[in-house]
This record gives sequence, C-alpha cells and structure tokens, in this order.
Amino acid sequence: MSLLLVWLINAIALLGVAYLMPSIQVSSFTTALIAALLLGLVNTLVRPVLVILTLPVTLLTLGLFILVINALLFWFVGSILRGFVVQDFMTAFIGALLYSIISWLLSSLLLKGGK
Repeated sequence: MSLLLVWLINAIALLGVAYLMPSIQVSSFTTALIAALLLGLVNTLVRPVLVILTLPVTLLTLGLFILVINALLFWFVGSILRGFVVQDFMTAFIGALLYSIISWLLSSLLLKGGK
C-alpha cells in the first residue's frame, strides 16, 4: 500500500513541478502517473549503471555530477513519453531538483517517519 502512496505522491510532485515551471508540461494526471512510474523505473534500473560508469567524474566533482545524471534521466523520460514535455537540459536540471524536493517534502508530510 505504501508503494502506491509513494507513486501517487511522485505524480503529484510532478504536477507541482509542471505548475511551477512553464517549460515543463504534463498533459493530464494519467500522464503524471505514467511519468512518475517511468522515472521510478529509470532511476531504479538505469541510474545505478550510469553512476558506476561515471564514478571518476562523480568523485572529481565531489558527487555533484549525480545532479547531471538526474537531469539527463528526467529529460530522457520527457523525450520518450507523450504528454510530458521537458524543453531543454537546464529545464530538466531545475525540474529534477524541484521534483526531488517536492517529492521529499510531500513524503515527509504524508508518510509516517518520512519513509
């Protein structure tokens, strides 16, 4: 049950990002649910591989390159899903940061213990 609640929270966070940033567009709540699911899958399956492959750059930048990886994955999901539009890389960078912050805030408010 908590997995479904986290999915719903992430979809709402994505709608919040689209509301705050006009360069990110989400056409409907259903699209936000699908985008949140795809973002979760990409972050679970692809992100660890990218982090390992870019480990030297990540170490040189003291971990800040992970923000670039997050932005690229956010931009990637925006490019493959109809109804979820991310204009460019800087939009994806700021959008990924906002998405993480809003999702964390909502999770900490709605879930017991922030889990």
